[in-house]
Order: sequence, then C-alpha cells, then structure tokens
Amino acid sequence: MNRLGAALLCVSLSSAFAQSSATVRGLVVDAQGSPISEAIVSVQNALTGFSSQAFTSDSGEYQMTNIPFQSYVISATKDGFSRSTQTMSLRTNIPQQLTIQLAVATQLMQIEVSASDQAPLVDPEGTGTRTTLNAAAMNQLPVAPTSRGLESVLLTFPGFAANANGAIHPRGAHNQMTYVIDGMPVSDQLTGAFANAVDPSIVQTIELFTGNIPAEYGSKVSGVAAITTRSGMGAGRRFSGSTQVTAAQFDTAGTVTQFAGGGDKWGYFASFNALKSNRYLDQVSIDNLHNGGNSERSFARIDYQASARDLLRLNLMAGRSAFQLANLRSQHANGQAQRQTLQDVSLGAGWLHTVGARTTVDAMFSYRTANARLDASPGDTPVTASQDRTASTIMSAVRWNHEAGRHTWRTGLDHQHFPIREAFTFGITRADFNAPGSDEFIPTLVAHDLTRGGSLFRFNKASAGNLYSAFAQDTVRLGRLVLTLGLRFDAYRFLAKGNQLQPRVGLAYHLRETGTVLRASYNRTYQTPPNENLLLSSAEESGTLVPASVRQTLGRSFVAIRPERQNVYEVGVQQSLGRYVSFSGAFYHKQSHDLQDNDNFLNTGIIFPTSLAQSRTNGAEGRFTFVPVGKFSGSVSFTHYHTIVTPPFTGGLFIGSAALNALSSGPFVIDHDQALGMQTNLQYSVRRNFWVSGAVRYDSGLVSNPSDPVEVANDPDYADLLPHVNLASDPPRVRPRTIVDLAAGYEHHRNDRRAWEAVFQVSNVSNVTALYNFQSIFVGTRLVQPRTASIRLRFFF
Repeated sequence: MNRLGAALLCVSLSSAFAQSSATVRGLVVDAQGSPISEAIVSVQNALTGFSSQAFTSDSGEYQMTNIPFQSYVISATKDGFSRSTQTMSLRTNIPQQLTIQLAVATQLMQIEVSASDQAPLVDPEGTGTRTTLNAAAMNQLPVAPTSRGLESVLLTFPGFAANANGAIHPRGAHNQMTYVIDGMPVSDQLTGAFANAVDPSIVQTIELFTGNIPAEYGSKVSGVAAITTRSGMGAGRRFSGSTQVTAAQFDTAGTVTQFAGGGDKWGYFASFNALKSNRYLDQVSIDNLHNGGNSERSFARIDYQASARDLLRLNLMAGRSAFQLANLRSQHANGQAQRQTLQDVSLGAGWLHTVGARTTVDAMFSYRTANARLDASPGDTPVTASQDRTASTIMSAVRWNHEAGRHTWRTGLDHQHFPIREAFTFGITRADFNAPGSDEFIPTLVAHDLTRGGSLFRFNKASAGNLYSAFAQDTVRLGRLVLTLGLRFDAYRFLAKGNQLQPRVGLAYHLRETGTVLRASYNRTYQTPPNENLLLSSAEESGTLVPASVRQTLGRSFVAIRPERQNVYEVGVQQSLGRYVSFSGAFYHKQSHDLQDNDNFLNTGIIFPTSLAQSRTNGAEGRFTFVPVGKFSGSVSFTHYHTIVTPPFTGGLFIGSAALNALSSGPFVIDHDQALGMQTNLQYSVRRNFWVSGAVRYDSGLVSNPSDPVEVANDPDYADLLPHVNLASDPPRVRPRTIVDLAAGYEHHRNDRRAWEAVFQVSNVSNVTALYNFQSIFVGTRLVQPRTASIRLRFFF
C-alpha cells in the first residue's frame, strides 16, 4: 500500500470491535417506587482507582458503559435522600441491571460512609496475577515524554525487567506481550525501535494479566495488557477537548490534541499526537550521536447504541515514526547515517448483540498492517544493510457470553491470517571485518564482502500463514471459592505446523474474616513465533550466510521455528492490611520448550527470531498498593526471576562461531535474567488542584555479553563504559542502578470545569550514568537516558 493510499484509508475508514468492558444500567427510585431524576450514580474501585458517574434522567434511568471488568462499589446520592451503596461484580459484557432505592434522609441517616471505606481491598474472584491502573493515576506518573509510550507505564507493575528503547521482559520471556485494545489483539513488538508504541493518553484503564492468562488470549501471552480506551459516550457534552504542548531538553517537543463528546446513544473520542526529539532512542555510547527522530500517532473511537440490544464500537489506530539509528563513535566518524521508518494502520468492524437478560453474542473483524523500512547509508560500517518488511494480520472472531446461576461462560472461535513480505540486503564494508585467517572468519560471507569485490546479498520473499483457535472458559462461584476453568485449542499453519490443547485453570479462596484471598493456577500456553523477519530466518536463500561448520552440526543451514510450548504454575496471596493498604504476591515456575528469542544481525540493528531447546524460570513478585488516604497514595512493586536456558538452538538462522559454540554448550543464564527490580510510586496532594509525585526504580542488572575486559579497555567505542558493567561476575552483568524521577502538577478550574493544567518533570534527577545492556546479542549496548527536564501545558475547551 503506498503512502497516499494509506493516508486516504486512515481518513475514510475506522475499525469496529465488540465490547470488552462492562455496562451497568437501571433505575433510581424512592421508597414508593417513583423515579428520582438528577440523582448521581457512581461506580468506584478504591484498589484500582477507577471512578465513573452518571446522572439519572427524568424517568430515573441511568447507564454507565466502558467499565473495566472488576468488582465495584455502586452508590447513588440525591439531596434530601440518604446515600445508598452496594458492591457488585462486573465481569462480563452482558449488561447488568440494577435498581437502586433511596430513602428520605433523616438526621441520623445523613451520616455517609465513603465508597473507599466500604470497598474491598482484595479481589475475591482473581485466580491469577492481575494489576489495574487508570488514566488519572497515569497522568501523575513521572514518565518521560519520549517514544516509549505505554511500556513506561507497564514498568510500574511487578513482573517486568526494563530493557532498552522501551522493551520489557515479562516474567523472564523476551518481550512476548499481547496488547488487547478494545478487544483487538496486537502482538507486535511495540517498542520505540521496532514498532509504534501505544499512546498512553488514549487509555482509560489497563488491566495487566501475568498469571493465569484467560483461555480467550493466545499468541504472545507471557503478559497480556487489556486496554480500555477513552470514550465520549455518556460524557454529558456534545463537544469537548484539550490541546497539550510539551517541551523538554535535547530538542524534544510534542503536542497532543483530543476531542470527545456524545449523547445518550452515541459518543466519540479522537486523539492526535506528534513528537520530535534529538534523543529518540536510548543512546549506544555516552555521546548522543545521530539520534534524532519524530513520530505521529492518531486514534479515533465511536460508540453507537443502534438499538436496545445492539452496541457498535468503531476504532481507528494509525502511526508513523522516522528516526536515526544511534551511532557508536567509530560509526559516526565514518559517516554512518542509517534511518528507519515505521508505519502501521489498524481497522475493522464488529458489534455486540444482547440476546437476553443473561446472554450476549459479539463478533469482530479487524485488519492491521505494519511496515518497517531501514535505509542503508554510504558510511555504514562494518556492514551495510537495509530492509523493507510488511507484516499484516487479518482477524475474524465470534464470542458467546452467558450467565447461568453460579456460572459465567465465555466461548469463542478465532481465525488469524497473516501475510508477510520481507526484502533485505547485506554487505561487508570494512576489510578487517571477517578477514581471512581471523578466528571468526566465515568463508561463505566472502561473496558479500564489498571490500574484496563481492556483491550485496539480496533477499525478497512473501508468504502467508494462519492460526485457527477455539476456547471455552467458565467462572464458577461456590461461596468463598471461585474456580476458573478454561480450555483453548490452537492450530498453527505457517512455515512450521503444530497443534496444542491448552488447559488453563485457577482457583481463589476468600477468607473474609482476615481479608485474605489465596489463589493457585496452572496454564498450558502455545506462543506462536514472531512474524518480524521470520521469512529471512527460515529460507534456503539465507543459507549462504551460514558457515559450513554450523551446517554440518545442524545438518542444514536453518530450522523452521516452532511455536513455544509452556507449562506455568503459580501460587499467590492477596491481603488487605488495615483499611488503606493491599498486598498481592505470587511465586511461579515456568517450563518452556522451543524458547523464543531474537538475534541481532551482525550488529546492524536488524533482528531475526531464533529459538532454543528449553528453559526454566522461577520467580517471585509482589505489590503493595496504598489507596488514597488523606493526601497520600502510591504503590511499591518488586520482581525477581531467574531463567536458565538449555541449548541447542532449535529454530532460526545461525551465523558465526558464537552460534556454533552455543549449539554444543551447556545450560546458561539468558540475558534478561535479573535478581531484583523494584519500583516505588508515590503521589501527594499538596492542596486542592496541586500535586507532586515521585518514582524510584532500582534494577540489579541484566546479564551482559561475556566480553574480554582487556579488549573492552582498548576499544574507544566501549572503554569508558567498563566501570558500568561487571565482566568478572558469573554471569557478567551490567551494574545495579537506581533512577529517581519527580513531577509536580497544577490544575486550574473555572466555573467548576478544568481550564488548564501544567506539569513539570525531571527524569533521572541525580543524572546517573548506567547501562541497560552491554554488547547484547539482541540490542547491543544501550544507556539509560541522562537527566532530562520537561514541562507540559494542557488547555481544556
């Protein structure tokens, strides 16, 4: 699709997805059953911070939509009446009916109990690890205004290790995340370097699953972020919006403009975001060399209640980014000026139909295409490379939802079709790279050594695959005990073929007397290979890049990558500590076969997928959540996991002696193993409309490449980074780091409405020099961003 066609498509089309959130509606009446108009009905969860409200009509009716699945306190108030509160579990898109009766207030009945006092600080139905964050809390996080998008927000949750350019490792896996945006799954590597990240400003809530993943979710499921976007339905205004401008050091500037509005049966929301920066990616050396970039993202959503039984939701996402690839000093001196461009568009159609009071059916069709283009430059060294790849996903799905007594059923069928096109070129540009007679000489690469009369290696291929899925899951409530019983079946048909039946079961037991929930689960998962450069790593044409010694060991130049199969066991506890603190913790064990990872193509910045025979991960994590009390709120999270990988490689393209050594070596600690990561977030309301917040992130350090300290000390590209990596440890690791971020904000109101707000922020306050990685196979060397001050101004209309 050319750029003009893509632009016209973005303007003229939008995507519709079935509802993946809850709806509650009903009546507010007095003691005689007469309707009460202008009553305020609110839905609140003190633990997640979610809050929404609606006013009743002249007939006493109310409706609230777009509510994330969770347990809530629902309250109704009206002058002259006593407040009514009750708890309600909203776990399905089946609309819930609730009639609220208000009694006439007396002096004794006017004593009100706040929703936060009544709300439980545990989730009695959560059978696995899940964490929720809402838009209000995200707005006060001191997140730097860069290209990292939603990944910076997810790092505040337990279960992740931070990596370069916004990449995150969920529970010892390599970036195997699925983002479900209003019901549409996206499993691309959404990082600043490889795909356009999700804009946090469009998000209303995030529900993150890292334990006992529901059977509904497939593909990349080491972590699932279920995102509910903002909606204008029920906003009470036909038109409203805001414009935000941001300025920061390193020539960083951004703008976000949003519009929203709606009525009783319809609503719309749209967001347009643009950013430029001279520090677009994490730098590869202390000098920030050749690292400028810009991005533009757009999002639109329309909700329409077509009838009492039919709800339509239309969404559009599109993004484009163009940026330089940060240079080492030697590359910069040689004039290397590679530039990468990423483009994506998502669209589709669907609807939710209410069959009866306890049954709904929803169907969806979605289309997503993403293109990555890397241009070679005249100064590329030690190799020159280019790529132009497009990966698309066409998905159709149907769901059936039904409540029957103690049971809540959700079953469905999915089909994904993914056409892929990849073009790639490669050539050696420096004579001492792959020099004949050297220890790392690969004879088959001489044909593509441009310094010795060789020619570019060229690859251009297209293919398509399919994934067929079916699932059934049931939530059974048996008093204090809740069971989640799920079964999923995937049939993968692409370069490799396979099938997998996946039981996913969990239980939660609620000890009301002590405010405790005990939980345990077992999951069988089937993680399909990443589509990024999958054809390149699984093609006979690429065999010329593989040395004869590797071909002899493997019996061929490549092996098609099979889906990864996992057994995941988890036990956990959730405990309320008094009235304002909740703790959630878990221990887990994960066994994986055909573990997926990525390899960096000869330090070019181009990645291709690989897989290893097996791995085992043991981990523990926890989170303390402090619900708002007085002026304070916040959270403290910790994460530990240890991952051992056992060779040999079982899929992908193997280049060089390092691959051959790994084929015969024993178990090793993989590069995203980390002993401890901690994240603390605190917010303090100084006075009305003025707040301050702080975040402290500690990471004990990822595993680095086992480089020779003497060689590093003599290398002008890396010598000054030697104090920040411990190459003598076993395994070698980047050294621990602690990063402190601070923010302060003020929101001005006029006539009881927001008029403008200002937020000032400083990232890496103490200006710590630290590494994410050191000479990593995946991303090379990357540094943490130095101290950066920024300010953003937002005007509401």
